[in-house]
Amino acid sequence: MESLAELRELKEEVKDQQADGDKPEIIIGMGTCGIAAGARKVLKEILNEIDKRELDVTVNQTGCIAMCEKEPLVDVRLPGKSRITYGNVGIDNISKIIVGHVVNGNIVNELAIAKLND
Repeated sequence: MESLAELRELKEEVKDQQADGDKPEIIIGMGTCGIAAGARKVLKEILNEIDKRELDVTVNQTGCIAMCEKEPLVDVRLPGKSRITYGNVGIDNISKIIVGHVVNGNIVNELAIAKLND
């Protein structure tokens, strides 16, 4: 991400993918700490992976999740399942999270740092 224009373009792309709660949702921490840790690249790679696999997934951004030492943070919520938080997510982890958790429903335990029961 090199400019504010690119960030705005990415924001519009994410907004286009936002929808209802009947499909998988991915939430990326985009607070200052997340961005400094590489969350923009992680968000872009998530969108690329979803597009490449033609998945129907809602992608949302949020502010600081208050676990700055674990940034970038990515949450995955499957319909009817607990919300799982993944920490220290790099672009090399995205495919594993998308395929393992979003597509196949299996938590990627080596990256998971929290579980929120809704």
